[in-house]
Order: sequence, then structure tokens, then C-alpha cells
Amino acid sequence: MNLIADTHTHTLASTHAYCTLMEMVHAAAQKKLFAIAITDHGATMPGAPGRWYFRNLKVLPREMEGVLILRGEETNVTDFEGGTDLNAEDLPSLDWVVASIHEVTMRDKAPTVEKVTDAWLQIAENPSVRVIGHSGSEQYRYDYEKVLPVFAKNGKLVELNESTFKGRSRSVPNCTKIMKLCKKYGVPIIVNSDAHFSTQVGCFPRSMQLLEEIGFPEELIVNSSVDRFCAYLRRYTGVFSNSN
Repeated sequence: MNLIADTHTHTLASTHAYCTLMEMVHAAAQKKLFAIAITDHGATMPGAPGRWYFRNLKVLPREMEGVLILRGEETNVTDFEGGTDLNAEDLPSLDWVVASIHEVTMRDKAPTVEKVTDAWLQIAENPSVRVIGHSGSEQYRYDYEKVLPVFAKNGKLVELNESTFKGRSRSVPNCTKIMKLCKKYGVPIIVNSDAHFSTQVGCFPRSMQLLEEIGFPEELIVNSSVDRFCAYLRRYTGVFSNSN
């Protein structure tokens, strides 16, 4: 199985990443991807893009080098009531929002399973969010059996993040549990690189190995075919509208 899109990537606009947007798109074209989402970090992340960055993403072409471009953001969950740093003024320019919990943006808030569960249940109701980013952290563990079906009901894609295997290895057992439960409950997922450098774009070997080991069904992997991915875009985004 070949994945056709990578929908969680960062450019040097996030100052802990190292490539330009064009370099990331070129890498996607070299990997023969159908689509890439550029999802730089929201405002509360140290070194996040400047004030006008996200609302000006509308200047990006819809396609470059034969690759569909999704204009995105990785928004930070900022509290246990489902708050994020997503700016309402930026939303008209955004196609694709990944919501993630990062310790650096939650340092003054002590997590419990109950609190994190509540946060994700609120995020599930946020109509702007498309992807639940790398949610396997042990520190921010939640009630998977309670929350995952709610993600599915609300059209959220649960992410399997390749970078977890490199930089968040302690999260792998929880990610495995999450994937097994997504299989059990029929929850759609998306596999992403979380690339911070162009050579990482479209590379998902450890993720694919995990999915193969647990017999995860291809039909639940939204970026496993162009038809499946485009059907999701048509249902939940305005990517194919005439104004884009």
C-alpha cells in the first residue's frame, strides 16, 4: 500500500524546522504524492510564525509541481476545556487544521486522564479541526474507548505520526493501543510524517509496519488512495470549491 498524501509538515516558518515551503512541495513531488498539507505551528508554540502568516496562506497556488497544496496549521490545545490558539481571523485561509497537545503550551496545567479526555471531547466538537495530532503521549493519556468513537462521529481523523517513532518513542505503546481501538471501532485514521525537513516528507516506514502488524484495514486509512482522500476533502473542506 502506498500513501498518497502527507498532511502534517512544517517549514522554516516554524523556527525549529529547516526547509522552505517550496522545498517541502518539491520533496512531495519527488515522492509522487498527490497532496501535501503545510501545517506550521500555532501562535503559542515558541518560534511560531508571525501574526499574518496563516491568513496570508490564501496566496498559495492550489497546485504546485503537480501536488495538491492544503493550506494548514497545527493548532495547539491550550487548556482542558478544548481551547486552542486557532485564530478565527485566519480560518478563511485555512483548509486543514491539525490539533495537538504539546507540553510546552500546557506547562502550567496538570493533566489527568479525566481532564485530557474532556479536552479531546471538546476538540471533537470543533468544526475547524480535521486531524487529532500525535495523541499517544503517556503524560496526556485519555480514555481512548470513550473518545475515539466521538472523533469518528464528528469526522476527525486520528493521526498515526511517523515522528513518534523517532522522537516520542515512549508514546509508541499508546499509539499501538489507539490504532487497535480505531480498528475495533471503525475510526478513520491518517498517517503523517510530521516532517521538519524535506527528506522526511512522505516517509512512513515505522507507521506502516505497525499497521501491517495489527492488520489495520486499508479502507480506514484516509490517505491510502486518491479517491478516499478526495472524498474526505469534498465532505469536510472547501478545497475543491470554485473559489479556491
